[in-house]
Amino acid sequence: MTSADPIHTLADLDTWTFPGTALAVIGHPIKHSISPPMHNAALARMAERDPRFKNWRYFRFDIAPEDLPAALKKFHEHGFKGLNLTVPHKVIACDHIAGIDARVRPIGAVNTLMNTAAGWQGYNTDGFGLAAASHETLNIPLAGSPIVLLGAGGAARGAAVECLQRDCASLWIANRTRANLDTLLAQLAPLAGPIPLHGFDPSLPPADLPSGALVINATSAGLKPDDPLPVDLAALPRPRGVYDMIYNPPETRLLAQARALGLPAANGLSMLVHQGARALEIWSGAAVPVEAMHAALKTALPAA
Repeated sequence: MTSADPIHTLADLDTWTFPGTALAVIGHPIKHSISPPMHNAALARMAERDPRFKNWRYFRFDIAPEDLPAALKKFHEHGFKGLNLTVPHKVIACDHIAGIDARVRPIGAVNTLMNTAAGWQGYNTDGFGLAAASHETLNIPLAGSPIVLLGAGGAARGAAVECLQRDCASLWIANRTRANLDTLLAQLAPLAGPIPLHGFDPSLPPADLPSGALVINATSAGLKPDDPLPVDLAALPRPRGVYDMIYNPPETRLLAQARALGLPAANGLSMLVHQGARALEIWSGAAVPVEAMHAALKTALPAA
């Protein structure tokens, strides 16, 4: 992160005077976010071909959850064009915005807000990012593919909804806490329709799991070096590929095992790029230079 990417707070909005078109990511904490260099690199490239984007800038704000309603009001009053939301605001924001895109309602979380006259309009680009990344890095589309999804939290819910909306062949969800798994399965059942939907304990993979599945890790297992594997890939029918939503560290234990087994595998950096690119498309209505975003992230995260 550069000195050009300071961390702003709610108090900064009281004296906000940026004369151009402002965008921002908000979270708590936000120090780890590498979205500003990614988006500002894209905006710089876009400004080279279209002067409308010359004065667009992307900022980052640390906003505590209890301050979110007041912050959203101030962001809107100051004319911020759009916002990205990260932990812990994605679910909280749903109760404090004017509207939500129809495809997002089953997810129950938003990560992108668009300024409208009526207030903030909510979107979720995480699923789009996952679909684009899986196709780009592994050449595996969600549509028509059997999916083994690891996790039952918010990230897993968003991934599951995207897989079902894109007509995956089947969806198997693995989670160690049965109550959380059953809750998610019940919530997804109306959306699944005829698509086979199953749950299992990752320590006891069922014998009828499909071979050739795309395995998606939507758990936090892998963020720390001593985290256990979210699932033993060797205990599954041979997958077609493994996608880990974690991008830092760039090589989790799950990805290391996948490569040891000779399986195509990718981390979540491409998902981060594509969900960000989709958000910028929503705000700008213009084509977004994805390659500039990739390059900026590789600079921000050299190990990736």
